Amino acid sequence: MHRKNITTKGKPVAETGKAVVLLHGRGGSSADMLAIASKLWLDDYTLLAPQATRNTWYPYSFLMPEERNQPWLESALDLLSNLEVDLLKEGVSPESLYFGGFSQGACLSLEYTARNAKKYGGVLAFTGGLIGETVNKDKYRGDFQHTPVFIGSSDPDSHIPVERVRETESLLEGMNARPSVHIYPGIGHTIIEEEIDTVNQLFFR
Repeated sequence: MHRKNITTKGKPVAETGKAVVLLHGRGGSSADMLAIASKLWLDDYTLLAPQATRNTWYPYSFLMPEERNQPWLESALDLLSNLEVDLLKEGVSPESLYFGGFSQGACLSLEYTARNAKKYGGVLAFTGGLIGETVNKDKYRGDFQHTPVFIGSSDPDSHIPVERVRETESLLEGMNARPSVHIYPGIGHTIIEEEIDTVNQLFFR
């Protein structure tokens, strides 16, 4: 199926039956996520890296009131929903589907999966948290059924407060996910090799 503005890498999904959707951060690109993916053990997975219009999924901080980031946020969530529907039609089970990203893309991955919780293969959040001025539990539905979730972040981080990471961890635990949160002192707003190693061991070994 043709997917506009989505770069696909690896074997066709008809061969792998397993897909990883990776979302770039604000000002980033799908090429950034492909560079990160090259360090992950994804030889037996199909990789899909969507590209946001003007390189951003929504215009303001993820901590702003949600209505400030509309309609862009809803459009981004709809893109992921449509992509999941397509992949399920092509034979990928939810248990073989992974969502992840960096920064804004990590926030979007967490937000989408928490609104549509089920037994996913996993969620890979390199520096992110649930979206909104506060964590509104009424937005989130479903049961993660022990889905593993990685969240890595810096303390401090210029965009993602550790408090929001911990709030996200608590909500995910309440939805029967298995979050693995790693807070690294003073690394800045980036991805380090230790995170890559942890994600490989947690999801792709």
